Amino acid sequence: MGKRTIYKSAEGKTYITQHYENYIQSLIFDVERVYVDTSYGKTHVLVSGPQEGKPIFIFQGGNCINPMTLSWFTSLTDMYRIYAPDTIGHPGYSEENRISAKDHSFAQWILELMNHFNIDRCAFIGPSYGAGIILRLAAFMPNKIKCAVLVSPAGIGLGSKLKMMKDVLVPLTLFYITSSEKYLNKIAGALSNNSMKEIDKKIIGDVFTYTKLEQEMPKLTEKKELVHYHAPTLVIAGEKDIFFPEKKVYKISNNIIRNLVDFKSYDIGHFPSEEYLVKINNDIKKFLKENY
Repeated sequence: MGKRTIYKSAEGKTYITQHYENYIQSLIFDVERVYVDTSYGKTHVLVSGPQEGKPIFIFQGGNCINPMTLSWFTSLTDMYRIYAPDTIGHPGYSEENRISAKDHSFAQWILELMNHFNIDRCAFIGPSYGAGIILRLAAFMPNKIKCAVLVSPAGIGLGSKLKMMKDVLVPLTLFYITSSEKYLNKIAGALSNNSMKEIDKKIIGDVFTYTKLEQEMPKLTEKKELVHYHAPTLVIAGEKDIFFPEKKVYKISNNIIRNLVDFKSYDIGHFPSEEYLVKINNDIKKFLKENY
């Protein structure tokens, strides 16, 4: 394996890419696959939805695979043209070297992707780490965002580090040592409020096992960084989100996002349940209808 790989072995990379291919096959909408050369490396993009539809970029969650989080927004592919890039330095088919989520790098990367698809300004959706990426764009190139949806967002506020250690880091360490499903179940339960699908649990277990995890969260966004960001923004947060809990996210997003047109709070963990995904998609469609 090369020096820049995020995988612990060639065999591990094969396992993760097979998960990716299986998830692509499970999607109920057609997907095109496009490679885009950027100054940060080759980027693999999943494209779906009608060609005449308004464009939306959707960015994946961190340390998981793109089609998993793309599947959360299935209902949007009926009306909108969706562009979902594999984040550079995360599991998938994009370049494996990591880029900083604390400076302008992701904003420049997004600009180059937009230019490739001849998009000047559009809507953006990001769950978790993907929301943190969008906030980097909002900080450095706010004029590129027509409107934005941030779901269980990184880059705004962090939950209790003690609770994260107790409920995620300790069982993760024990999982590394023992490979016991008991500890994987504990992690999955903590991440999803005990609602994670079996296939997703298997995938995150293999990501833990076979990849070098991205351990840096996107930069916590400061109010002064968003002084020129005026795009309508919807934030959706989970009351049981161990990483980015609703109370912390609500307080800070109200302070730093000038045009926060709505804030939705649900009884969900960091991974939303199938039941709540229906509600979240309805929230997003209503928001897009009014603001895009």
